[in-house]
Amino acid sequence: MNIKQIAKAAGVSVATVSRVLNHPESVAEATRERILKTIEEEEYTPNWFARGLNFNRTKTIGLLIPYNLNSTYMEVANGVEEVARQKGYITFICSMENDPQMEKEYIDQLIMRKVDGLILLFSSMDEEYAQWIETKKVPAILIGECKTRDNWDSVNVDCRAGAAEMTAHLVECGHENIAMLVGSDPEPEMDSMLQGYKNILKANGRRVDEKLIMNVENSIEGGYIGMKKMIGKLPKRPDAVFASSDEIAYGAIDAIKETGLRVPEDIAVAGFGNDRMSALMEPKVTTVELPYRKMGIYGARVLFDLIEEKHSSRKEDDNVEKRPPRKIELQTKLRVRKSCGHQGRIGEMF
Repeated sequence: MNIKQIAKAAGVSVATVSRVLNHPESVAEATRERILKTIEEEEYTPNWFARGLNFNRTKTIGLLIPYNLNSTYMEVANGVEEVARQKGYITFICSMENDPQMEKEYIDQLIMRKVDGLILLFSSMDEEYAQWIETKKVPAILIGECKTRDNWDSVNVDCRAGAAEMTAHLVECGHENIAMLVGSDPEPEMDSMLQGYKNILKANGRRVDEKLIMNVENSIEGGYIGMKKMIGKLPKRPDAVFASSDEIAYGAIDAIKETGLRVPEDIAVAGFGNDRMSALMEPKVTTVELPYRKMGIYGARVLFDLIEEKHSSRKEDDNVEKRPPRKIELQTKLRVRKSCGHQGRIGEMF
């Protein structure tokens, strides 16, 4: 049964049925009850997508994540979905598989399906495509840095400060040759972390030895291969390794143990991210905690602010001066565990 048949059965106009579905407070109580009773008896299900198009809203948003098997990205997604549910929205989660072309294809599809907004997590889009998105007038925000879109609203984490704090901690533990395994993505965050690492070494009178910095794939395998190369090729092996992700740290620990060395007695290891497995490894991994779920919550709140701003404006005027983009920067937290060689293990969190 469609809306016209409901109107005929209830003895009212189609417009009155529509008002009951969308603005029930505007319809007299007796009429409203009669229509609702008819809807219930006839088991009428409104076409919510079509209804959304009529009101220029579909109550859906798109969230693009780099890789859906990464548990930390799913923590961000949980934060986004929590806010979206509160707003009565459905979230389409799309995994880009670290493929910029796939990211574009998903965004094309989401815009074609009239989503009300987009959240891009660690986006790799280029300048040309970002400008194309802007022409579609779809509210969009970034979680994580993006080199091409400094003028978008965004939620970031101060990765430079987090890496600096971890490097300083390794220095305080007495380690002399501190190496770094740097993941391949997300690139802006990796660059920030590397800068934080270098800044602390310089501040402590240490020479930055480029041989102790190795770019690796952001995975357990990448950490394993990178650590094997460091142990096998360097004239003097490092006594501590800072990995730009916990997954890289896991691979490094495996490589160290396989070589017959001990963690942390021979080589200390620290990670970044506070993945759930970091407290279950042996030894438990010292790491930097990132507020992933909070990133999702803040990002969704900013997006829904944009959506409301768009719909509260009666007309669009390109000549109106635009407000500066909102930039929310969240802070990291050091989690000290056994793998770094800190004897007191102060602040250890399991």
